[in-house]
Amino acid sequence: MDSFEFNKIAGAVLGTLLFVMGLGILSDGIFHHGVPKQSAYALPSAEVETASAGGAAAAAAPPIGERLAKADAKKGEGLIKPCTACHVFDKGGANKVGPGLYGVVERPIASHEGFAYSDSLKGKGGKWDYAALDHFIEAPKGFASGTKMAYGGEKDASRRADIIAYLRSLAEAPAPLP
Repeated sequence: MDSFEFNKIAGAVLGTLLFVMGLGILSDGIFHHGVPKQSAYALPSAEVETASAGGAAAAAAPPIGERLAKADAKKGEGLIKPCTACHVFDKGGANKVGPGLYGVVERPIASHEGFAYSDSLKGKGGKWDYAALDHFIEAPKGFASGTKMAYGGEKDASRRADIIAYLRSLAEAPAPLP
């Protein structure tokens, strides 16, 4: 192959690359995509609620027993949608990122078979009674500081009660209400 043929081939390849690169720059200029102002699916954040402008602290939630008496398990079923990314709620369902939650009420803490719990949760002891579940769902890191759970918590006490009422229903024989 003589140098003239080689120059034609190299020129065609380089010209094509230059054209594609220029087309990319032009399309980026026309169809510029900025960073979205809001994520597509907002997860609850771990931010601490601040006191109101008047300086008064938020009112304490009623005891879990009172809230469970008014709780709606159907609402709770709708509220657990973000949880399904990490947990399974079916009997005998395989663990995901988090342990299965079927029959969690009154189950010993950190006891679901086949799941590797964090040391802080293993050392907690006790059972997942209604008060422990309420505290954990409100602030997982506040319940067990070294927990692997990335969920920021549910600050609304009535929504927590609805979630716990739904979790209670996930058992062959639901635990008695307090």
